[in-house]
Amino acid sequence: MSSTSAIPIAASSRRWWTLTTVALAQLMVVLDSTVVNIALPAAQADLGFSDGDRQWIITAYSLAFGSLLLLGGRLSDLIGRKRTFIIGLIGFAAASALGGAADSFGLLVAARALQGAFGALLAPTALAVLTTTFTIPKERARAFGVFGAIAGAGGAVGLLLGGVLTENFNWRWNLYINVFIAIIAVIGAVLFVTTVARSGPRPKLDVPGTILVSGALFALVYGFSNAETDGWDSPLSWGMLTAAGILLVAFVLWQRKAAHPLLPLAIVLDRNRGAAYSSVLIAGAGMFGIFLFVTYYLQVSLGYSPIQTGVSFLPMIGMLVLAAQLSTNIFVPRFGPKIMVPVGMALAATGMILLTRLNLDSTYAADLLPALMVLGFGMGSIMPASIQTATLGVDRQFAGVASAMVNTSQQVGGSIGTALLNTLAATAAADYVASHLPASPEVLGDAAVASYAVVYWWGAGFFAFGALLAALLFRRRGHGASLTHTTPAPTAAVDEAPVIAH
Repeated sequence: MSSTSAIPIAASSRRWWTLTTVALAQLMVVLDSTVVNIALPAAQADLGFSDGDRQWIITAYSLAFGSLLLLGGRLSDLIGRKRTFIIGLIGFAAASALGGAADSFGLLVAARALQGAFGALLAPTALAVLTTTFTIPKERARAFGVFGAIAGAGGAVGLLLGGVLTENFNWRWNLYINVFIAIIAVIGAVLFVTTVARSGPRPKLDVPGTILVSGALFALVYGFSNAETDGWDSPLSWGMLTAAGILLVAFVLWQRKAAHPLLPLAIVLDRNRGAAYSSVLIAGAGMFGIFLFVTYYLQVSLGYSPIQTGVSFLPMIGMLVLAAQLSTNIFVPRFGPKIMVPVGMALAATGMILLTRLNLDSTYAADLLPALMVLGFGMGSIMPASIQTATLGVDRQFAGVASAMVNTSQQVGGSIGTALLNTLAATAAADYVASHLPASPEVLGDAAVASYAVVYWWGAGFFAFGALLAALLFRRRGHGASLTHTTPAPTAAVDEAPVIAH
């Protein structure tokens, strides 16, 4: 009796250690999108590259990451999740070490591109491991609460960590830190992520589909990144965005007839899953308005140090983690994503509107803190419910690519948000200065704050649209009731017994 009861206890313990390993990997990938931002000025002074070149430290990562995500997710389905996960961790760590040791601008850009490529392998695999490991509803909810909190809070953690490392060590440690995180995660993967023998024939990689969608995502991210720096009237920006549209149409047409599709269209055409991906994309676009412009406001307008800026986001992270746990363990099982995601979007829109009241005389406790806490609770209600719904009920052989769609949605949303909001901010600042000449330091300071307010109003609009879209698209009945129709027989087996990720 005791020996049989020990088996599920051991399996359950292994699952929670798997969650810890996956959470470390996800944190490493997410925080890397912001931790390097804090280090950029110091890196620029050290390596001597221009302001015009500076954007490529960010863009090289996002281009490789965004364009290769679906390929990374599918590779985890094809060659095994444990193997892919470990390869992604080691590759990300090696690329980080190369970047930390870089003695030239070119080498740093190459290292960042390599980080993005291995991140595209690692991020969807981490979520796929979670999806196929946690299949008992109560445990699944708890695990996705943790994962969703990390997905939402990782950017703010990156700002805090970047500030601490840059001020107390030097900019290179913003890259070296990944090596230590990856070592711990690799040990965890070796010990706790179990390999399961494949049943049935090994599926083939859809090479034409991979080329089409990778090219489309590259053109999409590049087009928005170029619009951010060169403006929306740039022929290159529109050329790349047009090419992205053409390639995406070609990809969809190919997927309809491919024998081994990279992304079976039934995955994204399911209403609940489509609503979840859309919600992640909109939340990703809106979040950049929080991290990027609140960081500018704190450091440039109020004169905060990098560490002070990072600490300022901690209450927001706390509220996000609290909301994520309440949402996944209590609210989503009771109300479903049709209620929780619109509520989270509405809260986030309210937080954005509160940010529009900020000026040069505002104080952190009275003016900024309430807005950040409302935003944190809103994001904690959106992300776990959306991520859990996006991956629920998918046939395990497509868990990797379904997970990759979550990361792709967040990455594309972030690229759109960064380009659009930066352009709006620059235009608003220029208009303010033009109407308040001469351009004294006081006028320039007021212009910056006025431009941030424009961004926050647009961010509120993003979230309000997201609330309406989620309310319309998500099905009324529970968050998993109708997802199984895209997944034939294996789904029933998944629901009956836990499956360890392969």
